Amino acid sequence: MGGGFAPPTQHTPPTYADLPGYPTPPPGYAPYPPPAPPAVAPDGQPLASFGDRLLAWLIDTAVASGVAMVFFAPVFFLVFYRAIDDLDRAGPTGPDPSTMLTDFFLPVLLAELGLFLLLLVFYWLYHVEYARRSGQTLGKKVMKLRIVPAQPGATLTRGMLGKRYLVEFVAGSLVPFLNYLDGFWQLWDKPWQQCLHDKFADTVVVKVGP
Repeated sequence: MGGGFAPPTQHTPPTYADLPGYPTPPPGYAPYPPPAPPAVAPDGQPLASFGDRLLAWLIDTAVASGVAMVFFAPVFFLVFYRAIDDLDRAGPTGPDPSTMLTDFFLPVLLAELGLFLLLLVFYWLYHVEYARRSGQTLGKKVMKLRIVPAQPGATLTRGMLGKRYLVEFVAGSLVPFLNYLDGFWQLWDKPWQQCLHDKFADTVVVKVGP
């Protein structure tokens, strides 16, 4: 009895067909371009945005409206008080139309004309004489904006501010829709984002603080 055991046969694992490979991943998306640098004035200062200039204008308009009310409200009250008094003293047929014209409508018309001239004087003092000291009105100080000459190194003069005043307030009050065109011009003007009154005066408005 001498035979040994035969060595076990080696088991070969079954083979499988190659699995299909995954498709090549798509190329990555291109990186977003960096944001455009802020527009700058000829002297390198950042230009004021439309929103900042609009807020500054609203503040200045509120100041002008307050001044107008202080001066116009007493006159307006006096005119209407006289008109009501005349109506109370009218006869049974009512007030005389000619009297209404001279005692009511004409004074109101003159009061409105006086208010318009008063506002023009105030706008000159506020937007020219006051702004000439620092290139800023109250609204521009709040929004940290400043009017500067478009030519680097030039000095802001009364003449430049006077030209801005003539377009923005005098012509803007007399020519229909000019004030809207003047203000919105900044939205498409390149490269200095100027309004029409800026162009006429050769000035730009810059941001001087955060």
